[in-house]
Amino acid sequence: MSRNTVRFVLDGEVVSVSDLPATTTVLEYLRNHAGRTGTKEGCAEGDCGACTVVVGELSPGADAVRYRAVNSCIRFLPTLDGKELVAVESLRSPDGALHPVQQAMVDNHASQCGFCTPGFVMSLFALYLNRSQAKRDDVVETLAGNLCRCTGYRPIIDAGLKMFGYAAPARWNREDAQSRERLTQLQSIQRTGTADEPLQLPAFRAPRTIGELTAALEAAPHSLILAGGTDVGLWVTKHQRDLPPIVYIGEIAELKQIRQDESGLWIGSGVALTDAWAPLVEAFPELSEQAVRFASPPIRNSATLCGNIANGSPIGDSLPALIALGAAVDLRKAAKSRRVPLEKFFLGYQKKDLAPGEFVAGVQVPARKAGSWIASYKVSKRTEQDISAVCATISVTVEAGIVRDARLGFGGMAAVPARAPHAEAALLGKAWSQELVDAAIGALSLDFQPLTDMRASSAYRLRAAGNLLQRFYLEHASNPPAVRTADALQGMSEA
Repeated sequence: MSRNTVRFVLDGEVVSVSDLPATTTVLEYLRNHAGRTGTKEGCAEGDCGACTVVVGELSPGADAVRYRAVNSCIRFLPTLDGKELVAVESLRSPDGALHPVQQAMVDNHASQCGFCTPGFVMSLFALYLNRSQAKRDDVVETLAGNLCRCTGYRPIIDAGLKMFGYAAPARWNREDAQSRERLTQLQSIQRTGTADEPLQLPAFRAPRTIGELTAALEAAPHSLILAGGTDVGLWVTKHQRDLPPIVYIGEIAELKQIRQDESGLWIGSGVALTDAWAPLVEAFPELSEQAVRFASPPIRNSATLCGNIANGSPIGDSLPALIALGAAVDLRKAAKSRRVPLEKFFLGYQKKDLAPGEFVAGVQVPARKAGSWIASYKVSKRTEQDISAVCATISVTVEAGIVRDARLGFGGMAAVPARAPHAEAALLGKAWSQELVDAAIGALSLDFQPLTDMRASSAYRLRAAGNLLQRFYLEHASNPPAVRTADALQGMSEA
C-alpha cells in the first residue's frame, strides 16, 4: 500500500488520491474534484451543518462499521484514509427511489430553499443507521449542528421522527451498512500489516504507533499535531494560514484508548469528544447537560477532548469541568513523560506548558471523592452550539457541616480556564452556610477581572459567576434561604 496515497471508499469504490495538498478539506474535494456539489458550503467553520457528510470507520475489532456525521468543511481529506465517505449523492438508489430520510423530508414539507437540506438529510441519515427508532429529543440533539433559515425546524423534526416508518431501502439500510462486502472492502485498505507503511504526504504524516509519533516529532519538533482538526481547520478556511508540517495522531490505537480503574479515568488524546463524554458522564452524571451542550454532534464526532485541552482556549467548555475534578494532563517527549495538573498547564492566553516535540498523550481524571457535591453550568445566549459567556464547574465536599474541599473551575472569565483560589479559600474549613457563600461570591472579584466582548460585559460575567455559586448553594443547602432580591445579589457581587 503506497505511503503517499490517501485511500477511502466512496459509493462502493476505493478512491485513491495522491496529488492534492494535505490541507484540502473533504468539502473541497467533493465539490471541486469529485463533482459532488450536493454537499454545500455555508459557514466554512463547522457551525451551520450545510456541509455535513457521514464517515464510516471500522470498529476496534474490525467487525463492524461505525457511522458518524461530521463537518466536511473543516475535515482534512487525508484523515479519511482507511475510512468510508458517504455524501448526499451516495443515498441515490439505482431505480431513482428516494432514501427514507429523503422521502420523509419531502412528505413532511421539510425543505424550502433547499440549501441546508443536504446537511439535514445526512445528520438524520447517521441517526437512521444507528437507531431503529428515535424520540423527539434524539432528533433534536441530532440536528443541533444544522441551521435552517427558512423552512423552520418543526417539519424537519417531524421527518426525523417519521423516517423510521418507511420500508427499508435496498441500499443503505442498517443491514447493508454492516454487510460483509463493506467490511471486507474497508479491511482491505487498512494500514495494519507489517509490510504496510504509515501515510506520509508532503507536509503530512499519520504515524500508527507512539514510537512513530515520537520519531516524527524528534525529526520536526515544531510540527503541528492534528487530532480532530475542528479548530485547526478554521486556520485554513477562515484565516488562510499556511500550516507547518502536520503530524496526525488519529491512527494511533494507543492514543484512542479509555482506561478506568480505582484511581480514576484515563482518556487518550485521540479519543473523540463523543466517546470521551460517555464515561465522564457515567462517572459524573452532573456533567450530562454540559456534554450535550458542548458544540454539536458533528463537531463532537471529530474533535477530541485532549485537543480541547491542547488548544487552551479560555472558552473551552470541557476545561472548567476537568479542572474542578482535579484532572492532570500526561505529556510525553521521546522516552520521557510527565504529569501536570491541568490548571498549571495553561500559562497564559494560547500559551501552554508544552515544549517543542512534546505532545499530550492523555488526561487523567481522578475517581470521585466520597461525599463530593458537583454541578456544572453554562451561560450562553443560545442553548445549542453556542460559545459560553461563563462556564463553571463546582466541586465541594462537606463533612459534618464543614467544607473540607472546594475546587471551582471557570471558563470565559480570564485569558485561560482557571480555578478561583480566593473564593475556594473563603469556603475551606468553615460551616456550609449562606454567609459563607456570600463571602466566596465576594472573593470572585479578587480571582477574576473578566473582559468585555460581544458575548457579555465584564460586570455581567462577574455577576453571573457569583450567581452560579449561589445557585450551587441553593441546590445543596439543607435549609435554603429565601430567594434573594436582585439588589442583594448585586451587593454581594460588588463586595
